[in-house]
Amino acid sequence: MGLFRVLLIAVLGFAAAPLHAQELKAEEQQAIDRLTGLLGAVRSLSAEFSQLTLDGSGTRLQESTGSMKLVRPGKFRWHTNAPLEQELVSNGDVIWLYDPDLEQVTIRKMDQRLTHTPALLLSGDVSEIAENFAITSTEADSVVDFTLVPRAADSLFDSLRLSFRAGVINDMQLVDSVGQRTNILFSAVKLNQELPDDLFTFEIPPGTDVIQE
Repeated sequence: MGLFRVLLIAVLGFAAAPLHAQELKAEEQQAIDRLTGLLGAVRSLSAEFSQLTLDGSGTRLQESTGSMKLVRPGKFRWHTNAPLEQELVSNGDVIWLYDPDLEQVTIRKMDQRLTHTPALLLSGDVSEIAENFAITSTEADSVVDFTLVPRAADSLFDSLRLSFRAGVINDMQLVDSVGQRTNILFSAVKLNQELPDDLFTFEIPPGTDVIQE
């Protein structure tokens, strides 16, 4: 599953059961509060990334590198370098998907559902995360991992992991229904810098085929 085509107990016993359920609920609320706090502190973000897609058996399907920029709420620009060059741009209302090799741009209305637009997890409304996902977390030293499982049955992925190192996004992994995994590692991360609005609109090159969805 490429980033651009996607880019969240049974309790046995008697007296002990309600306590166990309360503990699980408290743990999830703690994970929600921590994740929304980390994401909510980010007004803008820019980074380089490397992406690796594996099939269910672990075979490499695709590797790529690129850069990303985002501004909350809902604006982002993901650029994948050649030889698999693509550009995904959103102004918060419209998405442009540009493939220079095909000389083609697809324009569509932004799908505001977090389970259909994973980039919105980093740039969208953090208050909606708990409504869309069941969230758990684990921590080791300075690294905190959050696993998000979509509540909706029509999600484009089965689970998504967000990993933070020292409070800064470090990597993310999406897993789909057939076990295909897309791992994205971020580097050179810069937070809360001023980014111009024109980064989040796309000027269609002359001669480009336009597909309006």
